[in-house]
Amino acid sequence: MAQRPAPSPAPASAAALAPAHRSADANQEAALLQGLPPILDERTRVLVLGSFPGAASLAAGQYYAHPRNQFWPIMAALHTPPAWPALPPDYVARQQWLLQQGIGLWDVYASCERQGSLDSAIRNASVNALHSLRQRCPQLALIAHNGGESYRHRRLTEALGLPVLRLPSTSPANASWSFERKLAAWRAALLPALLPTPSPALPTAPGHAPAPTSPAPQ
Repeated sequence: MAQRPAPSPAPASAAALAPAHRSADANQEAALLQGLPPILDERTRVLVLGSFPGAASLAAGQYYAHPRNQFWPIMAALHTPPAWPALPPDYVARQQWLLQQGIGLWDVYASCERQGSLDSAIRNASVNALHSLRQRCPQLALIAHNGGESYRHRRLTEALGLPVLRLPSTSPANASWSFERKLAAWRAALLPALLPTPSPALPTAPGHAPAPTSPAPQ
């Protein structure tokens, strides 16, 4: 008696064919990330507002910690000594240096979910209390958004009634801008708000020369 052929095995499911060592990132949602506290005080005249710290910055607990981010090199070259002291290498000292020059740092987002460091991967973000800036920084004269993702929320900063600018991102992802081009844009935007304005000379009445000053006692 002829034997019937054995039935063909059922086709394997896609799950069965998937590799056993699938990345954990594919099976879990991104964790909620918390941003960094602001660097600002009552002397702050210019606030540089980023989007959210990258992975390197969160790991170090420092703003702009990625070695290829050009923020700190731009700060070092923004205004040369002796007009400004040189930018120190230590991060704690750098924070004080910024405050002494009237520069503050913060981000638009207080927290978010994100895999990697790209702004395009930001999800479920909450924003910082930007409405409190004028109370916290009474001398604030300019808000400079560092890059497009930060500037996308300009309605929050424009509500403060202060000048708001978009600056080229210092991120290494902004490779189309050279360092020199970024530096020129940052200088043109920040220095007028940071450097003291010379007092105008007092006008004199027509036909009258300025009163002579008394000679110093010998």
